Amino acid sequence: MPATWLRVSTADRLRTTADVPRTEVAVVFGAGLWQGEPSPYLAHRLDAAAELYRTGRIEVVLVTGDNSREDYDEPDAMRAYLTKHGVPDARIVSDYAGFDTWDSCVRAKKIFGVDRAVLISQGFHIRRAVALCEAAGVDSYGVGVAAKHDVTWYYGGAREVFAAGKAALDAVLRPDPRFLGPAEPGVARALAAGR
Repeated sequence: MPATWLRVSTADRLRTTADVPRTEVAVVFGAGLWQGEPSPYLAHRLDAAAELYRTGRIEVVLVTGDNSREDYDEPDAMRAYLTKHGVPDARIVSDYAGFDTWDSCVRAKKIFGVDRAVLISQGFHIRRAVALCEAAGVDSYGVGVAAKHDVTWYYGGAREVFAAGKAALDAVLRPDPRFLGPAEPGVARALAAGR
C-alpha cells in the first residue's frame, strides 16, 4: 500500500526546525497564492525557511512552484515574502517549473544540482516530498510545519491518500518532469555568494 510505503520509508527523515541537520539548501514547495500573495499554508512554509536561515541551519532557499500563467507566479511571490522576512535575495533561487512534487524533486537534482536538502511543507505532504526527493536522488530531511485544521487541511489530507499512489508510480517509473531544460547554476552561485 502506497501510504504505508511513505510512512515506513520516511520514518527517520522527519525533523523540526530546531533539530534538522545543518544543510546548505532548503526546498520550499509552492502551496498556492491568494491575490498574488502566499496562501497561509505557503506563508507557514516560508516562515520555517526564514527561521532556518536566521539560525544558520541552511544557506540557500530553493523556492519551487507554478508559474504556468502570466498572472500566477508562485516562485516570485515566495521570493518577495522571504526577502521581507530577512532572507537576502542573493540566497534565494527560483524554480519556475515546479508543477508537482515529483517535478520539483527531479529539477532540484538535475537542473539545480542539489544533492542534499531540507524540505519544507505541511505535515500531510512532507512524507511524500521526502520519499519522492529521495527517489530522485536528493538526500532529504523533511520539516513538516503546523497547519490549522481547516477545510484546506482536511482536503490536503484526503488528497494525500490518492497522491500516495501517484508518488509510488513516480518513484518506480521515474518520469521526466513536464519541463526539464538545461542545468542552472543558481544554487551554486548563491552558495558561493555567502562564502
